[in-house]
Amino acid sequence: MTSAAGPAEEGDRRNVSDATGVVVLGACAGWSLITAAVHDGRPEGVLLAVLAVAAGYAAGRICGAILPVAGLGAAALTGVALAAAAPHLSAGPEVVAPLGHAGATAAVLVLATGAACCAAWAVRAPALRLGLRVLAVGIMVTAAVLGSVGGSAACAAVLLSSLAAGRMRHHRAAGFAGLFLASTAVTGLVWAVAGRAVPEGLAVSLEGQLTRQRIELWHDALHLAHRDAALGVGPGRFGELSTTAAQTLQSDGKPHSAPLQQAAEQGVVGVVLLAAAFCWLLYTLWRSPRPTPVALTAGAALTALAAIAAVGNALSFTTVSVGAGLLAGLATARPLADDGRPRGDRPAP
Repeated sequence: MTSAAGPAEEGDRRNVSDATGVVVLGACAGWSLITAAVHDGRPEGVLLAVLAVAAGYAAGRICGAILPVAGLGAAALTGVALAAAAPHLSAGPEVVAPLGHAGATAAVLVLATGAACCAAWAVRAPALRLGLRVLAVGIMVTAAVLGSVGGSAACAAVLLSSLAAGRMRHHRAAGFAGLFLASTAVTGLVWAVAGRAVPEGLAVSLEGQLTRQRIELWHDALHLAHRDAALGVGPGRFGELSTTAAQTLQSDGKPHSAPLQQAAEQGVVGVVLLAAAFCWLLYTLWRSPRPTPVALTAGAALTALAAIAAVGNALSFTTVSVGAGLLAGLATARPLADDGRPRGDRPAP
């Protein structure tokens, strides 16, 4: 798909994607305030997450325009440093699922892997490209050393997806469609497990990986979602109303699944808004002026993050929310050195 659009048309499309992001994030914040007012909830967590994503995205756009390669490399190294300095960024002491004791750490390392791979595609020197890919492999190994087998597997998936993105320079739309379907499949499986709609053999296998306690939390979340499908029970109130959470020592009061938490606390509209925020990130990457491998690699990292958030509590950590926005901003920023000429691997208008 060869783009014939000039700088003016490209700027208009970017303005549309930015305006869409403002509307979506504003709607997420506004809906949390509405549901909190109705049910006496606590919307602070949602508001902080929205602010973190917006701030990270804005910072990424600025840094990506000034330092298109160095910004991505710095983001990758910062992610590794944060994971190494705070290896207990877990969702809670009782979580021992595949993401283990490093749920949020796994998410940070996945984003760092995505940043390193994006930088590898953005740099021109073969030696630097090789070094950045070695860094990505090192991040994957770091995840395993920190005890996060699931996080290491997610980093490997991002790395492999990045290598495959090099063969999809003229198929950007197909690549993003695949990422959307992958995230939808993971969310659908989580929903099916919560609703006891999977075969018994698969359910037993998943219970062994996810732990019985987590699945019971998912059951409670779906039950609360059915209790008030329109508005949910209110932000921050899952821990008060969940039987499983009440019976768990040192519970963090969360169901450890972002879509199920939205369904339980903010109803169907909350789930739609969460999906809209993810789709907006994919859309803005699809329209990114950066080369297709960079855009697809960032999309793969965010899709891996969505999968982690579907079975964990990663999005409850500000570091993860900022990192997601930062990676999206870096991968969608137009470098100031870009002369504005059409690129063959950019999307057509």
